[in-house]
Amino acid sequence: MPFWSLYLEDQGFNYQEIGLLSSLAIVTRFFAPFIWGWIADKSGKRMLLVRIATWMEACIWFMIFLIPNTFQSVALLMLIFSFFQNAILAQFEGVTLFWLGEKRTQLYGKVRKWGSIGFIIGVFGIGALLEIVPISMLPVMLLCIAFLAFIWSFSIKEPSTAPRSQIQLEPLLPILKRPVVAAFFAIEFVLLFSHAPFYSFYSNYLHQVGFSTTEIGFLWSVGVVAEIIMFAFAHIFLTQFSWRSLVILCLVLTGARWIVVGLLPNSFIAQFLAQTIHAFSFGLFHMIAMRIIFQNFSMGQQGRGQAMYSTMWGLGVALGSILAGRYWQLISGEMVFMIAGLSTLVGLLFVRWLPKQIQQA
Repeated sequence: MPFWSLYLEDQGFNYQEIGLLSSLAIVTRFFAPFIWGWIADKSGKRMLLVRIATWMEACIWFMIFLIPNTFQSVALLMLIFSFFQNAILAQFEGVTLFWLGEKRTQLYGKVRKWGSIGFIIGVFGIGALLEIVPISMLPVMLLCIAFLAFIWSFSIKEPSTAPRSQIQLEPLLPILKRPVVAAFFAIEFVLLFSHAPFYSFYSNYLHQVGFSTTEIGFLWSVGVVAEIIMFAFAHIFLTQFSWRSLVILCLVLTGARWIVVGLLPNSFIAQFLAQTIHAFSFGLFHMIAMRIIFQNFSMGQQGRGQAMYSTMWGLGVALGSILAGRYWQLISGEMVFMIAGLSTLVGLLFVRWLPKQIQQA
């Protein structure tokens, strides 16, 4: 997916259209996670949802060759794709946590790193392939990956510790009113808003200043390697520092990351170092999120708790992508990234409601 914006540019879409398409691909996170979360909590069939979603993803990448190459048709496919992608991201996190049970604190990072390793292999491999084949072949590669995910999903059973079908779902509003939960989701929105130029335009940004697709793929991989290292050692941070301290660290470092990206676009070393901060921008923040969700939402609410996390991700990135696409050529990509860096400071307004003391698992 880091190369999707390059594919759209190759197909003749301008930056404003790419920004809108990027936001449309995320807009279903406003409502889809709750639909999937409600179905998951109601039915207890989380892995079935994952299988349906991966199959539909494969169909979407096949359809890209059959539809007219217009903004409206590509936008429709992106909406459908993201609707089913939301079934995978949130519900598979829940499946993982349920399977780990009481050992989730010690083992979650070790399991989660394999998603990151898969991303590295995918993004670096595709980046190298795109040096050989035209970028118009990108949907073929995505089709193969989605179909492989569908086949592999049959190797995972429904978690035995997860709640089965529920006649009456537990209400979610009392949980969302808790100060720690409300503040965390507000901070997540701000953090992901700042990520929008990165997710939507980082590959185009680097390509414009002369980076090859192999170098672009490598830089994306650096961020994920940093994320893997964080997953391996996050328990050290989580047992030594409070959520408040760690979230402040994530916000400040993420702000510095985007400012460096904006100030030094031509420097490979600067981009490399900025990418290592992904360990905090995503890795550590994600680990904190999983703890907050598992501690504050009951077993019967986990599907919708994960869905809320996914929804705030979508809201932040979608709004940020629209604004980044609107102003990219008016004020330059460099300025967009620097403004994104400063926007993380808004998140500091909400940290006072996070606990000062260390939270045990």
